[in-house]
Amino acid sequence: MLMRGGTSRGPFFLESDLPVDTAARDRLLLAAMGSPDPRQIDGLGGAHPLTSKVGIVRRSTTPGVDLDFLFAQLQPNNDTVDVTPNCGNMLAAALPFALERGLLPVAQGVTTARILTLNTGMQCDVTVQTPDGQLQYSGDARIDGVPGTAAPISINFLDTAGSVCPSLLPTGRVLDRIAVDGVQVEATLIDNGMPMVLIRATDFGITGYEPAAELTANDTLRARLEALRLAAGPLMGLGDVAAKNYPKMCLISAPRDGGAINTRCFIPHVCHDSIGVLAAVTVATACVLPGAIAGDVARVPAGDVKTLSIEHPTGEFSVELETDQSGQVTRAALLRTARPIMRGEVLVPAHL
Repeated sequence: MLMRGGTSRGPFFLESDLPVDTAARDRLLLAAMGSPDPRQIDGLGGAHPLTSKVGIVRRSTTPGVDLDFLFAQLQPNNDTVDVTPNCGNMLAAALPFALERGLLPVAQGVTTARILTLNTGMQCDVTVQTPDGQLQYSGDARIDGVPGTAAPISINFLDTAGSVCPSLLPTGRVLDRIAVDGVQVEATLIDNGMPMVLIRATDFGITGYEPAAELTANDTLRARLEALRLAAGPLMGLGDVAAKNYPKMCLISAPRDGGAINTRCFIPHVCHDSIGVLAAVTVATACVLPGAIAGDVARVPAGDVKTLSIEHPTGEFSVELETDQSGQVTRAALLRTARPIMRGEVLVPAHL
């Protein structure tokens, strides 16, 4: 089934329909998506990282878990199939896909399932609308970056700190200084669901309010960001990240539309038209950490339970955080939407 999950899109497969051998599976996925080719003209890919994603689902054998979800990030221009990072947008479509395929029973009113993301071992509770025992896609929920409205899908993350890195703050510090082209750049290296490098937009000679396409076309900016990313990878315990899709780079600035903070994220070489689910959770977490770089510009509401609006090029993304008495984040929740676009067979060359 080809599905939209949040602001991403890609085919979803039952694990049992794919080859067991990882190399054979990856060859099949590359052929199905049409990679490598910048237009992905020979496959289902949409010629963009956000539409070059794959979801793989199975019933879980882990006690207390209903579904296992494996996310695969493909790229238009190369032949990599990266299953190391999470994707909260595609995760939003995992439960609807499982219900469509009969992996789980549909409850009356709402259906909630605990999902284990195999990429990093992260668990979350996902709830979809199922009035009268029927999966519902229409509704009044609106998310920026997706036209129209749809039924809400709530995701309650249970443990996201250090999803790929060794810990929430992999260097043990809320603020690091990293040399880029002989200049020290202040950054917060953090992973609360997505490894990220947060830096001030003004430190790179921009405002942080530029359109995404303009920033993607700024070769000088992208070269400096990549140099910083390559330097940050080993510091975050990620090793050589030259061929990896993380850490994501996020330029931050003061909010200007009533939110908590403004962002321009790179994924990692193209400026995101919005912001990823787990990137938003991670940025929101940085906003409440004393001494983190986001604290310079963030406007954080009071209270132990707070909703932070993360501004991005096409709108905002709201994240609900709960903190304990010490200020540590104990829970993160958010809302997404999803829908199936088509179902059928994808054809790949017979020799695969």
